[in-house]
Amino acid sequence: MIAWPTDVSGCGEAPRIGMVDTDLNAEHDALKQARVTIRKIDSGDMAASEKLHGTAVAALLVGQQDSRAPGLVPHAELIAVDAFYKIRSDERADAFALIEALDYLVAEQVDIVNMSLSGPANEALADQIRHMAAQDMVMVAAAGNGGPKSKPSYPAAYDDVIAVTAVDRDSRVYRRASRGPYIDVAAPGVDVWTAASISGRRGKTGTSYATPFVTAAAALLMQARPELSAGEVREIIQASAQDLGEEGRDEVFGYGLLQPSHPCQ
Repeated sequence: MIAWPTDVSGCGEAPRIGMVDTDLNAEHDALKQARVTIRKIDSGDMAASEKLHGTAVAALLVGQQDSRAPGLVPHAELIAVDAFYKIRSDERADAFALIEALDYLVAEQVDIVNMSLSGPANEALADQIRHMAAQDMVMVAAAGNGGPKSKPSYPAAYDDVIAVTAVDRDSRVYRRASRGPYIDVAAPGVDVWTAASISGRRGKTGTSYATPFVTAAAALLMQARPELSAGEVREIIQASAQDLGEEGRDEVFGYGLLQPSHPCQ
């Protein structure tokens, strides 16, 4: 659908990718050979998060290439931080846990951060995002699944974050995707094939699963051209997108459908 390069080994060293999500199953056969480090943020007496969401997102990023759930950049190192806890059937993370997780990734000197999560605005979180932008880190986040009339979702709606919406294989927007002027780019996010939490694979839908495609595209750019700033990476992704919907940038698709490039090929 987006002509992802079949060989992403290319030139140069892959950037380190950080991820804030739920827990993940590093023993899943799609991830056993991946370079994954997991850090858990203490949630006190709250029930631990499940491994379903985090495993799926991690496999999309760095899943073993010859597995049944191949990753987009399997050669990259992934630093995964579990900032979530469970309340009944919901997985949640408060702003303090998110900030602690992001601060840890800053200390780990990752180059890119994948945030397949969304929530309300928070000034402390906004300060953290500004701090990371000053460190020249590429930040990519899910646009949210609140529907067409929902309020903006954060951290995607912060100026320094690349906001990703989801489309199906016919480039139609996911019906529950949030919309607004903050949307930057669209990527596959409907029935995306990836790892299940324990074993096996299944189709996943939502802006969470579109986000790793943009994170991985940024990783390929930075691998080939390490001199690029975070702002330049964002501009290249925006400028190279295939226009969808209304001409030019719009509130549904942003600049359009992600078109990954691999300058080393």
